Amino acid sequence: MPPPAPVAPPRAAAPATPQVRRLRFAWPDDLDPDWTPAQPELACVANAVSLLMPHVEPYVVASVRGALPRLEQPLRSEAEAWVGQETAHHGAHARLNRILVARRPGLARVDRWTARLFAWLGRRSARFGLAYAAGAETIAFLVARWVDRRASDLFRGADPVATTLFLWHLAEEVEHKSVAFDVHRATGGRRIGYAAGMAAALAVMAWATLLGTVVGLWGAHRLHRPSTHVRMATWSVSFAFDLLPALLGALFRGHHPSDMADPVWLPTWLRSYDPVTRTMPLWALDIVDR
Repeated sequence: MPPPAPVAPPRAAAPATPQVRRLRFAWPDDLDPDWTPAQPELACVANAVSLLMPHVEPYVVASVRGALPRLEQPLRSEAEAWVGQETAHHGAHARLNRILVARRPGLARVDRWTARLFAWLGRRSARFGLAYAAGAETIAFLVARWVDRRASDLFRGADPVATTLFLWHLAEEVEHKSVAFDVHRATGGRRIGYAAGMAAALAVMAWATLLGTVVGLWGAHRLHRPSTHVRMATWSVSFAFDLLPALLGALFRGHHPSDMADPVWLPTWLRSYDPVTRTMPLWALDIVDR
């Protein structure tokens, strides 16, 4: 009797439509740009990422919004919610960025260069825009997963408002990790286009983050400290070991973002959002350590 044919493992059920959460953040005008005093280099990296958000997110939002008329339900509702989430993200980051640029004027030049880059990207094809969105969202999910396992160490003693902004953003990247990929695929996108979009998104993120981080470290008078470079190298190696194998795996035919395991803490914390007050409990170390 011949052996039974192999059966493919079942794919995880499609997630519910993402919830749009428009948080209110009370930013002090005297916010210290080095808002992670235990590890000031982390704030420099996070600030550089924040500077990127008001450019990359309008670009990917426009790409997905342009595809909405071609989508069927329930994907169209999921994509509309995704657009709402990403719009809320870049609005919140823009308010933080105004404070950062006022305190670190050198960041304004990085902001202008990034704006020019995305003005150029905006003239590329709609298909490339969707591929970029799908690739960028895979990268963002993997960043969230890396941070989730290290939040108690990375953000020890950090400003709770700034930390809440970044962790809320990352938690929603977990919630909607499949949406941009599904839109790209539903509109005829192919795996090779997804790979190109992912490579472009990774290159842009690395370039913008490196420039912004160098400016931040210079402003914090930490660029020439050996401890800074040791810490940055340690994070970079750890992140690369997490990110690169997962990105390569995402390029295999048949792979879907829902196949990637979610982090544990961020999705749980996201459920504490109060839609009436438009708030979440500010991040605190005792929440993570429980």
